[in-house]
Amino acid sequence: MGSSSSTYRPKCVYLDIDGRIQKHSIQSNTCGHWTVNRVFKINELKTEVANHLAMLEKRVELEGLKVAEIEKCKSDIKKMRDEMAARNSRTNCPCKYSFLDENKKLIPRRDVPSYPKYILSQETIEALRKPTFDVWLWEPNEMLSCLEHMYHDLGLVKDFKINPIILKRWLLCIHDNYRNNPFHNFRHCFCVTQMMYSMISLCSLQVKLPQTDILMLMTASVCHDLDHPGYNNTYQINAQTELAVRYNDISPLENHHCAVAFQIFAQPECNIFSNIDQEQFKRIRQGMITLILATDMARHAEILDSFKEILDNFDYSNEEHVTQLKMVLIKCCDISNEVRPMEVAEPWVDCLLEEYFMQSDREKSEGLPVAPFMDRDKVTKPTAQIGFLKFVLIPMFEIITKLFPVVEEVLLQPLWESRDRYEQLKQIDDTMKELQKKKNESLASEGRENTIMDTKIL
Repeated sequence: MGSSSSTYRPKCVYLDIDGRIQKHSIQSNTCGHWTVNRVFKINELKTEVANHLAMLEKRVELEGLKVAEIEKCKSDIKKMRDEMAARNSRTNCPCKYSFLDENKKLIPRRDVPSYPKYILSQETIEALRKPTFDVWLWEPNEMLSCLEHMYHDLGLVKDFKINPIILKRWLLCIHDNYRNNPFHNFRHCFCVTQMMYSMISLCSLQVKLPQTDILMLMTASVCHDLDHPGYNNTYQINAQTELAVRYNDISPLENHHCAVAFQIFAQPECNIFSNIDQEQFKRIRQGMITLILATDMARHAEILDSFKEILDNFDYSNEEHVTQLKMVLIKCCDISNEVRPMEVAEPWVDCLLEEYFMQSDREKSEGLPVAPFMDRDKVTKPTAQIGFLKFVLIPMFEIITKLFPVVEEVLLQPLWESRDRYEQLKQIDDTMKELQKKKNESLASEGRENTIMDTKIL
């Protein structure tokens, strides 16, 4: 017994730790209490570790969310920096698309075009041949039907064996490839083509020119501003846009209009020239390119001077003379809005100024030169139109009336009247400005006198 009580014999306990049975010893202390080895705190440790792990997981989750937010912010910042860099290098202008950045527009509609075939009344058919035609009264589908009628009426569909369904598809594709600019849009395309149709009728051009030239004139008019971005050549060149770089600063917009036109013709479903021989197509293509490039106003003086030189001895059998005439004709039609009645012409001025102001605002923001006639802070409608009428429109139409005296009353008289009207408006504007100036000076003078009186009283 004694020896038994005096001998230290550790006791054992079996613990289930993580599903495994392990043997552990326990010892008594001098006070008679069991001394619990550290292993007895395993459950407490497990709980503590579990809590700590849960806290760490929560922190990781929160940190993960923060990382995600940080990455998103980084991505947004990168996008903003890229946009800023693009702006600084002037590559984010809507003019700087990859040609064409909306290729889907060039895909023709393979089904029979859905726009309804309007039956034009005799009154409309007659009006369509006159410069007084109101282009604002017509919806796009109606304008398409009018264009279709012109091709049929001029005998182009018959003479060049144009498939009527292909003509419809081509016109729809043309419509889809004009942008919704304030001025250079599909209605402007229709306006220019309708004026050309009028000129062909008024000047009896079908009697004087072969049908191939009539086809060139009409089709160049339809295509002359395709995919216009709403910013002119001056902007393209000063900003060194992709268009300016591609065409070496030489009529970048007009070259682009030509390129888009023939991309459309390259689609068999839109090729109205599919039934003419290759040699004739080459002549038509070259003629169209020449006409569309002639619409660059930077070449205005050059083209007009060349035409003046041959005017006195004009010969319809001379191919070069006829080419010069066609260039002047498309130029006349392109800028002919003031030939129309005032209620038709004036809205076009508002549209053009809106587009000008959009460009000048952009030029200011990009530190580019701004033309005074496009600056909203400097130009008014009368000042914009008077100079254009006096120095561009009237001289050009005076030259045309020398070759076609019959059109003086129809084409030139409205321009003279428009010039006189805008000069009267300018006089009214100047008078109002002068009155306002005197009123402001009077108010300023009264203010100074009152200040002096108040000072004396004090």
